[in-house]
Amino acid sequence: MSMRFWKKTGAFLFLAGILFGIPAAAQAEDISYTYNYDYWGDVQDCPDLYTVSKVFTSADLGLETRMNNPQGLYVSGDLIYVCDTGNNRILEIRRHSAENLEIVRIIDSFTGDVENTSFLAPTDVAVSEAGNFFIADKGNARILKLDPDLHYLMQFDKPVDNTLDPAIAFQPDKIAVDSAERVYCVATGINKGLVKYENDGVFSGFVGATKVTFDFMDYLWKRFATQAQRAQMESFVPTEYDNLYMDYEGFIYACTGAVTADDLRAGNADAVRKLNLMGNDILVRNGEWGIYGDLYMGSGGGYEGPSYFSDVTCMENDIFVCLDRNRGRLFGYDDQGRMVFAFGGNGNMDGYFRRPVGIEHMGHELYVLDALDCSVTSFVPTLFGELVYTAVEEFDKGDYEASREAWEQVMVMDGNYDLAYIGIGRALLRQEKYREAMDYFEVKYDAENYSKAYKQYRKEWVEEHIGWIIAAVLILFLVPFVFKRVRKIREELRTDDFFIYEYGKESRDGK
Repeated sequence: MSMRFWKKTGAFLFLAGILFGIPAAAQAEDISYTYNYDYWGDVQDCPDLYTVSKVFTSADLGLETRMNNPQGLYVSGDLIYVCDTGNNRILEIRRHSAENLEIVRIIDSFTGDVENTSFLAPTDVAVSEAGNFFIADKGNARILKLDPDLHYLMQFDKPVDNTLDPAIAFQPDKIAVDSAERVYCVATGINKGLVKYENDGVFSGFVGATKVTFDFMDYLWKRFATQAQRAQMESFVPTEYDNLYMDYEGFIYACTGAVTADDLRAGNADAVRKLNLMGNDILVRNGEWGIYGDLYMGSGGGYEGPSYFSDVTCMENDIFVCLDRNRGRLFGYDDQGRMVFAFGGNGNMDGYFRRPVGIEHMGHELYVLDALDCSVTSFVPTLFGELVYTAVEEFDKGDYEASREAWEQVMVMDGNYDLAYIGIGRALLRQEKYREAMDYFEVKYDAENYSKAYKQYRKEWVEEHIGWIIAAVLILFLVPFVFKRVRKIREELRTDDFFIYEYGKESRDGK
């Protein structure tokens, strides 16, 4: 049988094992933890970009009271903050290494001139550049701002807006803070986008509402339906955000949560957005596949349907990682929207999750919070992962030769890794080696970059051969002209009276 048959069989066993909980030992032995998708949408095994450093439970952190339903994770410098929601507290943890985390303090109250100085079900926390704390105190329907010494500064309450239903309770769930200490909030039940507050606490509007999608026939039927029928029909409203993350440049990555199968079929999948200050989505989507996690859906093991992105984090090299709480997987994408890696799953082993709710990064390390297991898992890059990151970062710095060399090492370790071919092609393109770049783009069917390289190669070839081109053009035009002119002159000579008289006389005299 062909190698393609065995590859597809291995991919099937891999997916079956994940979807239906088949133990790893029962799956094909050569199937790795990490995978990707090729141009054809086939699952391709991939060397691990990450490996588990350690899984930190409450006991590992030295907590006397076990964490209870933790919901928020945030990284600031070398500090990791965990919102221990069920215990109404926030854990401040210092990272000494990926295998050594230490509790610095437990934040369960604050000081200040306010009636309630304790938390009730905090779900998220953020720290500004000035060191001020912003806490989504969901149970108390407020967002708190505290100074570094945990002294109360102000709070952000339910926005005053005529378009909001007064009956909706304000439940701030996730927050992000920019360099000017403006607050962006995902609030439960508010689907108008992110709630935005200025640094003085004033509500300034909604940002980045998602596009409304609807079926035309449903819309048409709703136009002619009675009021009672309309009340029972689904409303056409924007989708609520599930989580958000502010990157180092001030752009906001926002998760829209579930992508329906209908959206996938219609090509409207929009699980992640990148919002600028105007609330416009500027996320680049140049990959062969959409940014929505797994391409294939199945049921089994207590879950079904598409991936559900519940959180996202973005590194300084613009690679962003999305957390799928449905299947417990991590999906990494580059700044062009191409998948870099996918790994993880549901289970009790290290590197698998029961209910992942939060993801953060520290450098290249990844940290994942599990609400059901009440743990924090630290992932560190492997040699393969560091090579991929080196290739990406050297390209961003403009060292295209170093980037190409790193991608070549990646290719040695995995000859099926699409990004390596595309990365080498992009590096060669920047080095003005257009013909060589075309070869790499052609191998992985990268039509867009191939067109760019071909355009530049054609221009370069024309410039190098312009002399021959002009000569050829002149020859093509002049030769027929000269030939035609000679023929014309000869015809004129043959019909000339003098020519006929002289040559005709000679022919009569036998000369």
